[in-house]
Amino acid sequence: MRIYADKLADQLNRQLHSVYLLLGNEPLLIQESHSAIKAKAKTVGFEEHHRFTLDNSINWNEVYDCCQALSLFSARQIIELEIPEAGVNAAHSKELVALSASLHPDILLIIIGSKLTKAQENAKWFKTYNTQGCWVSCLTPDIQRLPQFVQARCNALGLRADIEARQMLAQWHEGNLFALSQSLEKLALLYPDGELTLVRLEESLSRHNHFTPFHWIDALLAGKAKRAQRILRQLEAESVEPVILIRTIQKELMQLLKLQLELKSAPAGQVFDKYRIWQSKRPLYNSALSRLSISAIQQGLQLLAQCELLSKTQYETSPWPTLHQLSLELCQPSIDLGVQVN
Repeated sequence: MRIYADKLADQLNRQLHSVYLLLGNEPLLIQESHSAIKAKAKTVGFEEHHRFTLDNSINWNEVYDCCQALSLFSARQIIELEIPEAGVNAAHSKELVALSASLHPDILLIIIGSKLTKAQENAKWFKTYNTQGCWVSCLTPDIQRLPQFVQARCNALGLRADIEARQMLAQWHEGNLFALSQSLEKLALLYPDGELTLVRLEESLSRHNHFTPFHWIDALLAGKAKRAQRILRQLEAESVEPVILIRTIQKELMQLLKLQLELKSAPAGQVFDKYRIWQSKRPLYNSALSRLSISAIQQGLQLLAQCELLSKTQYETSPWPTLHQLSLELCQPSIDLGVQVN
């Protein structure tokens, strides 16, 4: 069973499952979900706690011993298994499947890890535990869902934010939910009446948004010029190395060029499958491919080459203005719109 992290509290009020999978890329949501599960478990007698990491040093015998150490006087036990960034290898996958048969009502298993790929979701170990327990999705909300997330956090703290205030809170804290949580707690203390307006936010807060080159790429693919420029200015202010952005956008432009060429003779779904483009990313690529012709992509690559030359040879000339120019041009429709993608 899959639920989102903001629904976990309601689920825990109804039932405590024997297995929880806390998976995602948002540390705040994983931390809060973890704390909520442990707090609920403590109320029903889960007092002992064991934590293991699925690396080469894990001793599976110790894990199994936790499941077998039962007596009339033993406490109920929580076993935590942390999945490293490298993921679950074949040996660990086999052990996880075997471990599922050793679980019983006095064991609560919590598996913590980052976002899984489709292939990992199809693994036997994951399907086994997803059937037995609850998969809590701890993904960072995107910019479209972030105002709704802000609203939910405000409600929990008794804060009332109007539409403009919610939008500002979302923009100022995108990619940094820890800072958002701290800001809302600060606002709750500053304004006991709970009313949040633009004026109050500007008086009380500073920007805490955190962008990565991938936020910029997504904005470029979607053709959102203002957002792309805002992200690029933030990256420049944070002294991100231009070569990182150059390499990132170069990879995307080369992929767009290949896609445009192949779309002349094959349907979009087949081409996207060939290049392993995630379903969640396909609308962004659809937008870019419908907007940019082959010649426009080639011109973008030429401008990118100029930018790289500046960054490596002309140390007295900043490459940032060229990056800003590239950002604007990639968000504009080309005269020849190229292949239309449905």
